[in-house]
Amino acid sequence: MYSKTNDSDANSVFSNATAKASRRLTAVLAAGLMLGSVALTGCNKSEQEPVIDSALTQPEMDKSETVGSAVSKTPQAVDGETAGATGTPIRYNVAAWSSKAVKPVTIDELDKIQAAFGKVVSTDQNSLDYASNPATKFRFMADDAAYLDIIDSQKYLELGWYYANPTDTDAEKETSVAHAKKVYSLSRQLMGDEGAKVVADILGGQIVKNKIVGDQKIEIGKCEFYSCMLVLAKPKA
Repeated sequence: MYSKTNDSDANSVFSNATAKASRRLTAVLAAGLMLGSVALTGCNKSEQEPVIDSALTQPEMDKSETVGSAVSKTPQAVDGETAGATGTPIRYNVAAWSSKAVKPVTIDELDKIQAAFGKVVSTDQNSLDYASNPATKFRFMADDAAYLDIIDSQKYLELGWYYANPTDTDAEKETSVAHAKKVYSLSRQLMGDEGAKVVADILGGQIVKNKIVGDQKIEIGKCEFYSCMLVLAKPKA
């Protein structure tokens, strides 16, 4: 049989084919080793460098500080009044009040004392006086108005009136001043100018206790918490 190759050529071809196959196998093995190395390296990194959640790295917000910041932005009241709503204090210009002569009145002349305050609007015969003794209260203002009262008992004659606050309306302040003028004038009738001075003192914030003015004893006189009182002791009690 005729052949184009001889034995040596066949061996040469076989050798060449074997060499090529060997080189290809080596290349494949090398590639496989490289891929395996990369995979191992990735695994090692994933084990050595754990993934950290960015949310966990954020510092926790101080809740108390947050609440404090929110509260500080909220407008606060100052002692039951809104900031800036302090009002205008009342000035009792006693020096300008009438100093003309008045007719003296005794503490037992209830009708004349009532006339100094005006017309009686209502009467409560089941009231109590300063010391919780049975008494009669005479009101000279409607129930929904700034009050002006006389409380009469066997032991005391009490004059009471509304003491306006700086935040009250102008009308309430004017009524309060009008009441004070009536008490001031009546005190001059009952105790003279010295009695009127006592009213001026309590309107200015003083508290008077157990003071003798002429023949009249003042049990107590004061103005506070929307209320003024001048309590006179009856000498025959």
